[in-house]
Amino acid sequence: MADSSRQRRAAVPAPPPERQAWLTDVATAAARDAGGVPVRLLGDYLPMLADAAVSGRRPRRAELDAVGQLGRQAAEQGISAGRVVQLYLSAARRLWQDLPVVVRSADSEVVRAAAAAVLQVIDEAVATLAEGYAVARRDLVRREEALRRELIDDLLRGDSDLGSVVERAEPFGLDLARVHQVALAAPSRRLPETDTAISALEAVVFDRLGDRDVLVATKEGLLVVLAPAEAVEAGRTGPGAGQDSDLGWLVHGELNRLRHGRPWRVAVGRPHPGLYGIARSYEEAREALTMAGRLNADKSVITAHDLLIYRVLLRDQPAIVDLVSAVLSPLLQARGGAGALLDTLDAYFTTGGVATESARRLHVSVRTVTYRLARIRTLTGYDAADPAHRFTLQAAVLGAKVLNWPAEAPPSTA
Repeated sequence: MADSSRQRRAAVPAPPPERQAWLTDVATAAARDAGGVPVRLLGDYLPMLADAAVSGRRPRRAELDAVGQLGRQAAEQGISAGRVVQLYLSAARRLWQDLPVVVRSADSEVVRAAAAAVLQVIDEAVATLAEGYAVARRDLVRREEALRRELIDDLLRGDSDLGSVVERAEPFGLDLARVHQVALAAPSRRLPETDTAISALEAVVFDRLGDRDVLVATKEGLLVVLAPAEAVEAGRTGPGAGQDSDLGWLVHGELNRLRHGRPWRVAVGRPHPGLYGIARSYEEAREALTMAGRLNADKSVITAHDLLIYRVLLRDQPAIVDLVSAVLSPLLQARGGAGALLDTLDAYFTTGGVATESARRLHVSVRTVTYRLARIRTLTGYDAADPAHRFTLQAAVLGAKVLNWPAEAPPSTA
């Protein structure tokens, strides 16, 4: 290792003191031109240029490798590629302007040969610098993506060490003391270009809500958006009437611009404060997405708030199973089964008890609707038009939808 180091040092002879001072002045001025980029990122680039102008020497592989390493260092330090390239080009320009051999020569061939040699060094050095920078940026992006995925998993799980999560969330601009909410987006089919969807979603979410306290990632085939609730409140965008749906409509509108994966369904959890509030909002959004599929909901954006009644029903599953069985099981005696009668009750309650609107939704005649309602009354003893019976019937219908009855047998209440 020591021998290799000595060989590399020997490859670039130390310039005499007066030339060293000149090169130092050139490097300092170039760093100033590039907005204060550290002079050390030039390495031995200026001696290479000076040697090329005087002797025509091309850069050695070890010298170019050192330039590539400097490009990686610039990327790791967060310096933009444009400023690093500007540093190298400005250094070359200033060195050429002040190069004594060129300035004092009256021989055009000498000037031409020196220029060609210098341009060759610039070409190879800048290309190697940019390649090293790009490699480092790709590595940084991969590491950041891995850290972001790990952070998202811990945030959504909600059982991680609070101090560790707070420390890891800080570089991503997350203030876990704020109120956040989570939106989940599910495509109608497998998304072929997840990165495209994430990039598009990040761009619009950051534009509307700012880049702090916002994370966009994937989890279990879903797109996950974590956003501060108050930012959504300040920038309402959707046709809904609630804070929860605003984030949903924002996400849904942008995703529907993508060519692949449409139509999308978006579920949004309610806003909750703190680390554990994020996990709670995520669970609500996931439950809403599952429930929307089970209910065959035709809405593109579902909120946890919309489905609170179903959560209430499911909390006492034995009671809802008993209600469905006691009230609706007689419908199984109907010719063709209970399906058409349940659909009629659902449409009737959804339209506020208007038979004509129910018929339009069901694509049947009003007479068919009234016949079915009469048949339900005969079989169950409950009249959908009677306020005293309406609540029991509607709760039973909601329970049947949650349980996917009668397509699935109700779970045992033992």
